[in-house]
Amino acid sequence: MGKRGERRRTQHRDDGELGAAVERAQGGDEEAFSLVYRLIQPKLLGYVRGLVGEDAEDVAAEAWLEIARDLGRFRGDGDGFRGWTATIARHRALDHLRRQRSRPSPALLEQDVLDLPGGQDTEREALETLSTEQALTLIADLPRDQAEAVLLRVVVGLDGPATARVLGKRPGAVRTSSYRGLKRLAGQLAERGAQGCTAAGVTPPASRTLGEVE
Repeated sequence: MGKRGERRRTQHRDDGELGAAVERAQGGDEEAFSLVYRLIQPKLLGYVRGLVGEDAEDVAAEAWLEIARDLGRFRGDGDGFRGWTATIARHRALDHLRRQRSRPSPALLEQDVLDLPGGQDTEREALETLSTEQALTLIADLPRDQAEAVLLRVVVGLDGPATARVLGKRPGAVRTSSYRGLKRLAGQLAERGAQGCTAAGVTPPASRTLGEVE
């Protein structure tokens, strides 16, 4: 079935485990809540870091306080929980940026992320070869709508409809932003590879565009 099928099976297994853990945590199981935290925190922190930079740990901690407080109100499965926690983290990140308007150093995304409303496989595989820090560095150079769509799709792992709900946008607009952002990142990665090959005296192979894949 290939890498895409394998990723989908893995995601389904993860979501099933997460959904069961959330249900137990809502019943007061502290070990289950710890498991929920371990499953969610790495990707959630990566998303927040893409929004606020070096203050990500503090903002994520604020988000977890709200997640823990309102856990009993959540209704849904593991995939829905990822979207719910991403929405909370996004709100806390935007609040943080509003409080820091007077700071001279910008966050990783452009400052006009504050004006956002509250609430393809080849390219994704290319990004998966990068470390989180490398990926965030590349994503930070994208236009803000593309950057946040890619963060939610690639870093958090949300699907298109869930990403649209988090951003308060139409699914079609999110698909377009994600497509353009991933295509632009793939071009940057191809350029880096070409530069590396040229430096080594190797002629790089012709790259394929998104339209030529599937």
